[in-house]
Amino acid sequence: MPADQLLDEATRIADALLEVQTRVNAQIDAALTELLPGVQQRLGAAPAPDVDVSDLGNARITGLSVVVTPAAVATVVPLSAESAATTRDARRVTAAIVGGADDRLAVIAGPCSIHDPAAALEYAAFLARMRARHGADLEILMRTYTEKPRTEVDWKGFAYDPFLDGSSRISVGLVATRMLMGAITALGVPVAAEPLNALTPQYVDGLVTYNGVGARNVTDQTARERVSGFSSVVGFKNSPEGSIDVAIQAVLTARAPHEFLGVDHHGVSAQLSTSGNDTGHVILRGAKDGPNYSAAHIAATKRALAARGLPEVLVVDASHGNSQKDHRRQAEVVRDLAGQVAGGEQAIRGVMIESNLVAGRQDLDQRHPERLEHGKSVTDACVDLSTTEELLAELAEASRTRRAA
Repeated sequence: MPADQLLDEATRIADALLEVQTRVNAQIDAALTELLPGVQQRLGAAPAPDVDVSDLGNARITGLSVVVTPAAVATVVPLSAESAATTRDARRVTAAIVGGADDRLAVIAGPCSIHDPAAALEYAAFLARMRARHGADLEILMRTYTEKPRTEVDWKGFAYDPFLDGSSRISVGLVATRMLMGAITALGVPVAAEPLNALTPQYVDGLVTYNGVGARNVTDQTARERVSGFSSVVGFKNSPEGSIDVAIQAVLTARAPHEFLGVDHHGVSAQLSTSGNDTGHVILRGAKDGPNYSAAHIAATKRALAARGLPEVLVVDASHGNSQKDHRRQAEVVRDLAGQVAGGEQAIRGVMIESNLVAGRQDLDQRHPERLEHGKSVTDACVDLSTTEELLAELAEASRTRRAA
């Protein structure tokens, strides 16, 4: 299917599944109406009193719509054999890199956020070529972030507003996200994501190799508990203020087993039990006050990890606070990290780069999304393909030098 038709097909699928889910919900309501009075009677519970409580609940909810379920989406958009093989192999390799059994370097490169399926697949094809070129030294994953954390109010990501116009067709966005990740992994390119909502990971189950918990969510207890059950490799960024301790606390929490309230693949509330995720590690992303990627910062973080009994394992984000929001400075960060890796620093297991087809960023006008420049970010500014190609070559050489030593 041509990439520019992906949203049309996702809309067709979502509309069909919404019809089914509306019928399912009606059957659930009918069953509860039939069965609950009998339960009340057996328990000796009094009938509900005739009290008007309409002003006490949902006082600020202006709409409630049916949404597609993870199970239904997975049935209509199943994993291909190629996608399953890509994710399975990449999870094994990335976990081995984080765990120290594989001495290559992981690189997570791609757009700050996905907003155009055609551009995303064009970028994925570029990464497929880079994986073929540098596979002996690097395990390259693609940033496929369809949810975006917002400090205040802004576009929340492709999964929530896939048409970029404020229409908020979430069911279409969820279907399109799964279709897009399926297409990328079918090319042999593993994907990385940032899970924000408790429900969205279910919709891309089996497709994500690496999940990075962002700086705004690292202190969230429910986020820490959720990733303790993730099948993917997981990392936690330091807080926006630069606290490494909160990321270390998150790693400790995620590595432990938990019992918590979640949802199953039908979107129904369920008690979830997890074994803990032993791939959890810290991601250094810098802070408002400055970067934290230098050799001194790496050494300090290693000491903090060792003090808590954790492996001295780090992934470093070249963007965000480490580039001080200047995408051009990512090259400086990567070259410093490459020097540390080539010098034998074992703790640095991965590097993140915000990269797109075109350098820089542009503002999204939701009244005229058709005016967007192809391949340029609508969130954080990114480096372009030629710069990315150079940075990957430097990281590959650094990895090769470290491995030879």
